[in-house]
Order: sequence, then C-alpha cells, then structure tokens
Amino acid sequence: MTNETKEPTPDQPAEQSSVASPASAAHDAHGYIPTLNQVEELHRKIAQSQAAYDLIHGHCVVVADIARRMARRQNALFTRRCTLPADAPEQTGDFGLDLSHDESGAETFGMLRIPAVQSTDGITGGSVPPRLIDEHMVVIGALLHDIGTYFLLKQDGSDGNPLKFDGPRYVQHGLKGYEYLLKEGVDESIAQFARNHTGVGLTKQAVESQGLPLPPADYVPMNLEQEVVMVADKYNSKSIPPKFLTAEAYTRKAARFGENNKREWLRLLERYGIVDVKPLAEQYHMRIAE
Repeated sequence: MTNETKEPTPDQPAEQSSVASPASAAHDAHGYIPTLNQVEELHRKIAQSQAAYDLIHGHCVVVADIARRMARRQNALFTRRCTLPADAPEQTGDFGLDLSHDESGAETFGMLRIPAVQSTDGITGGSVPPRLIDEHMVVIGALLHDIGTYFLLKQDGSDGNPLKFDGPRYVQHGLKGYEYLLKEGVDESIAQFARNHTGVGLTKQAVESQGLPLPPADYVPMNLEQEVVMVADKYNSKSIPPKFLTAEAYTRKAARFGENNKREWLRLLERYGIVDVKPLAEQYHMRIAE
C-alpha cells in the first residue's frame, strides 16, 4: 500500500465465519489450486513491469512467510490444547494486552497475563484455535491475495517512472484480484483470499456508509485460513519503498478509522499473537514503521 493510500474502515467479521473449514468457502467451485509455479505465472501474466512485479509479488511472498509462521503457531497451540492449564491465556483468549511506553517514549505492547507457551517463529501469544489450519492453503492464498493491485496502478513502471497506486480506487484491489483469479480458472476457495483481506474485515455496512467504490457486500474472511492471511498482511506495506509495520504501528493506523476498528485489531492480536517484525525486516532488507 502506498503512503498516500488509506484503507477503509473495517468492522468485525462474523464470528461464525472464523471456524469454518476451507471447503466451506467454495461455492460449487471446480477451479484448480495453483502450484507455486502457477502462482508466479499468474503474477507474471499481468505485471506491467519488473518494478510492479517486484513490489506486488514481493509483498505477497513476505505475507506468505508471516502467514505460514502464524498458521504453524496456531497449529502448535491446537496440538497442545489438552496439556495447557484451563486458565492459561492461550485457552481463555485473554492476554490482557496493554499499550505502554518504553524509556524512549515509544509505544510497546505488554501482556498482563504471561503466555504459557514460549514464543516460536517470532510470534508471542495467540489463542488455541477451534481446529487445525491448512498451512498449504494459507501459503497459496497469501501468495495471491494482493494480485489485484496490478489493476490499480496509476503509474505501472512500464515507462521507467516510479510506481504509483490509484488511491481513490485502491479499495477495489481485492475484488479485482478475486475476479481475475476466477477468470483464470483458480478455485473459489483460493480466489476468496484476494476478495476478503482488506483492513480487518470490510462489511457491507462500511461499504455503504463510506460510499466506497465497491458493490455493497461483505468482504470479510470466510474461514481461519483467510483470517490468518488478512492479519499477516497488516505487518507489511507496499509503500515505496516497502516496509514492515509493528503491531503497535498498525494499532495506531487502525485507530484512525475508529475505536471499533482498533478493538477488532486487538482482538485479532489476542487470537493470533504478536509478530516480531525485526528479524523479518533484516531478512528482507526493509525498514520498520514503529
């Protein structure tokens, strides 16, 4: 996402959607589940320039990495659910997240209730999920979730000029990606990762109340896999140059769109844990927005 592009105000996704299986996201779909090579082909087919490919595909790779780590953390918690104390925050879903200030004055998250499970893969906390998460589907979905942004480039880099997104229409990128993937024969269950990842869940009510350039509908995760990718996406921005966002930084961003939006993001942090983006920033040679 560019610096000048603002995400719409999302509302809390329907609770029942969070426990659905991946299969329930498909509606009589008979498309294919892309391989990694096919994922790259789908990107290359519509990338207007190498710069556009590097930015958008690169972002998808980063999000897939984060989402895979989150899914593994969730599955590890699910596996250990019978051995955790009943009052463990991983069981209750209440870590008592609290924003405080360090010595430099920067905001940082603290947990009033100490996690029973040590941090793994750079993730601290997270609640036991209702079922195991399909890691393969998470990775493929993440690699394609932002493919619609190629259609929303105001300057696509083909003339050597810097990339620039079409800010007013940027909110359409999820739907554009969804439509493109279906047109290419990709299964509905994968195409929905593009459709349903904006903000922390974009409802029909938000679309209508804000007059967003989208058909009135709910654009919210339909299962755990989609929700994992939606959350992972918040830790990395397609600004130019791209950057990582800490959980604290996205909390401030979410708060700009209302208290409900902020509360939903905090709920998602309680559910999926907090990702330490510092090692990721070093790995991918990107800056961090604190």
